[in-house]
Amino acid sequence: MFDGDNLETTIHLGIFIDTKIVGICSFFKNQNTNLQNVSQYQLRGMAVLKTHQGKNLGKIILKHGEQLLKEKNTKIIWCNAREVAVPFYEKTGYQITGNPFNISDIGLHYMMWKIL
Repeated sequence: MFDGDNLETTIHLGIFIDTKIVGICSFFKNQNTNLQNVSQYQLRGMAVLKTHQGKNLGKIILKHGEQLLKEKNTKIIWCNAREVAVPFYEKTGYQITGNPFNISDIGLHYMMWKIL
């Protein structure tokens, strides 16, 4: 659960196999002051069940969310990526900005962004 989950501007997506949800992705309208002052959304809560990783499901749900945001005239999408997820985001066109930082009880993160 995140602050803003129930806002009208928030987008929640799920990817299903049969009737079982195997991946999720949420996008929050949130400005990052380290980036250009244009329409931005933050990607939060991206996850695919471990048993379904490596099947391009994360890429599929992320690309779908990016397309929805483009239709809303969003210019930049950004996220705080876990260190282990950085290669995934780099493969989908995101780039790191700034220095790594630690989120308590979760670990090392990098701020990443992409122009849509």
